[in-house]
Amino acid sequence: MVLQSNRTKGIGFLVSVVLLVICMGLSLVLGYTDVSFSDAWKAFTTQEQNNTLIVIRSLRLPRVLIAACVGGSLALAGALLQALTRNPLASPQIFGVNAGASFFVVMAIAVFQSLPLGMMAWVSFAGAAVAATIVYAIGSIGKEGLTPVRLTLAGAAIAALFSSLTQGILVLNEKALDEVLFWLAGSVQGRNLDYLQQLSPYILVGWIGTFLIGKHLNILTMGEDLAKGLGQKTAYIKLSAGVLTVLLSGGAVAIAGPIGFIGIVVPHFARYIVGYDHRWILPYCAVLGGILLLLADISARYIIMPEEVPVGVMTAIIGTPFFIYIARKGLKST
Repeated sequence: MVLQSNRTKGIGFLVSVVLLVICMGLSLVLGYTDVSFSDAWKAFTTQEQNNTLIVIRSLRLPRVLIAACVGGSLALAGALLQALTRNPLASPQIFGVNAGASFFVVMAIAVFQSLPLGMMAWVSFAGAAVAATIVYAIGSIGKEGLTPVRLTLAGAAIAALFSSLTQGILVLNEKALDEVLFWLAGSVQGRNLDYLQQLSPYILVGWIGTFLIGKHLNILTMGEDLAKGLGQKTAYIKLSAGVLTVLLSGGAVAIAGPIGFIGIVVPHFARYIVGYDHRWILPYCAVLGGILLLLADISARYIIMPEEVPVGVMTAIIGTPFFIYIARKGLKST
């Protein structure tokens, strides 16, 4: 179902924005403490104070905004990586970017015991950058140079390495384990707006920069030789895409932990709707990523009520079958 004209794509985008708003509304009212839409409306239009309104303002609202922002950021990071590597399996999780960011954060917490949020963001960015650089370097080794298969294998190896190192630190440091165990599973529960406010400048730069290079990604995906022939500075575009990926995925990990599969699933849905024009793929990814993470978070509240499943578990349940399908499809076409 590829929308052909810009008009239909624009209408489809508006529909997706409406769906995002609906999902945000549902996330405000659904959960262990179910509230009505009238209570949700009252929470933002009056100064009245009661337990229900406090739950909405202090717990549900930050959770909704963070889920929408993190979901969109991870989807954009996945779209960037898939365009940059021309690999349908590329995502911050598969390429070890999330694992690198997580390892650096856990290591910093283990060493310094307490880590301010602003410092956590920079540590997360550093880990994401180191992981991405190592994967790119390993994938480029050899006569064949950089290929999608090499990148995928290198990413899987580095992700496994950083995950193993993270587990080793947690085994040796029980205090660090207590502080980050739920965060490592990927969760938007219990986060307040301070997380989003302090990291929003980096994420906003990542979003704006990603939208600005959309048309350049269209040329890059045609092949590097053709892109150079058309006058594109491919090294600059690749570097820009890499930095933006680090900002988006590192910021998302710092806020909500290493939530997986959003970056794989959403770009494929966006391409199914609008084709291969990144000027449309990227805005759709931003909205659809938020929708998917919000729906996963709502579902996570009902699995083992009154307790909650980390949203990272729900995205894995949703994304794993899709990942297997894409992997099998890719293998058949090679």
